[in-house]
Amino acid sequence: MAPPAPLMAPLDARATEGKGSGRHAPGSVCKPANDSLRRRGGVAFPPIARGEARRPQPIGAGVVLNWLRSRKRCAGDVLGPAARAGLILAANRDEFYHRPSKSADFWDSSNEILSGLDMEEGKEGGTWLGISKKGKMAALTNYMQPKIDKNAKGRGALVTNFLTADLDSYSYLKKVSVEGHLYNGFNLLAADLNTTKGDVICYYGNKGEPEPVFLNAGIYGLSNSLLDTPWKKLQYGKQLFTEVVKRSQDLTKEDLVQELLTVMNNQEPQLPDPAIEDQGKDYVRPILNKYAAVCVRCPGYGTRTNTVILIDSEGEVTFTERNMINADVNQWKTSTYEFKLHT
Repeated sequence: MAPPAPLMAPLDARATEGKGSGRHAPGSVCKPANDSLRRRGGVAFPPIARGEARRPQPIGAGVVLNWLRSRKRCAGDVLGPAARAGLILAANRDEFYHRPSKSADFWDSSNEILSGLDMEEGKEGGTWLGISKKGKMAALTNYMQPKIDKNAKGRGALVTNFLTADLDSYSYLKKVSVEGHLYNGFNLLAADLNTTKGDVICYYGNKGEPEPVFLNAGIYGLSNSLLDTPWKKLQYGKQLFTEVVKRSQDLTKEDLVQELLTVMNNQEPQLPDPAIEDQGKDYVRPILNKYAAVCVRCPGYGTRTNTVILIDSEGEVTFTERNMINADVNQWKTSTYEFKLHT
């Protein structure tokens, strides 16, 4: 199971995309959004061989994050709604199209935690990206490795456990780091979002440094290597993301979300990239032309979920998910949830 990555989409080919709205919970608003993205024509790509892991690790996905250290504003600020966003996250989940999962929704009647959920047998309840009204947010990506341990612990629980834990982000990642060797490669971002004290975001990757780190304000990119590893597709995604963020003060919130979704659907391969080949070796080479784009589109596997999260200075959250339905690259449902953090 892989979570979120950045992209910009060329709008040059027609596709019919399904429209839908998620269910909304009391105290939140869920709005159907017009799914106007049009996808490029596909490039021939070798299909995954029948004998190859029905369960090989998903290797795509990524997260792009823009974060201001404090989301507080001075009295008299008259910035537009998009410019007031102190935290902007855009993410892709790349996965086998037929792997069962639930679209983003609140977990239960308490309406406290919002995320999509993995429903793969033995992995039920894990997730790649989620947020709680208490201000906890986490995002997970896999670390691409040619071989994986089929007996390793499930990585999706790393996010769900944080969202339900009483630990702060650093303490939680510190605890996870002690058991990092029990998992296949992963990267985990964990955040404590607080409108009064200021936000704290931490990162840990079990293929990198042994201790989690605090992140300073800035723009970060995370794909399937360590944080800000200069893969060309990640650098390109950050560039496109940054260009949108710089113009955000001139955009409505709705337009900002749409432009970020466009970024997340860019299918232009960023090649050559020896760094990806060196890390993925023979496993990635047959699909490199597709994998080296922000949006991955292979037969039966690729980007199946885009997520954009905006959080403004008052703790107002806009969570938008664009999700493939019926394992069909031409059918998509876009849902938006809006709520206020209880911090």
